[in-house]
Amino acid sequence: QVQLVESGGGSVHAGGSLRLSCAASGSTVIAMGWYRRAPGKQRELVARITSRGRTNYADFVTGRFTISRDYAQNTVYLQMNNLMPEDTAVYYCKAETGVAIESPVYWGPGTQVTVSS
Repeated sequence: QVQLVESGGGSVHAGGSLRLSCAASGSTVIAMGWYRRAPGKQRELVARITSRGRTNYADFVTGRFTISRDYAQNTVYLQMNNLMPEDTAVYYCKAETGVAIESPVYWGPGTQVTVSS
């Protein structure tokens, strides 16, 4: 079992910044990531980081968002700069416990990010 505690969401104007945090506890986590679900849309990957520090980003955030991880604190961060109204969504933290497809994954409850124009 992995418990995830998210923080850092909020409301900003376009061009503003927010930093999301997600602290994991419990079982070993090998990769963590942030996903988002905008109103009327499916949940999509925003950024992901592996235990070796390898990162991948969705095309729509490259250059604006940065994912990082504090391995000692088992916490993943998402620094979001130059936010745009289309970034408005509920952001979810995801923890992966293994490379096998059947390995359990865990989701945080989500944190709302609202960007006004």
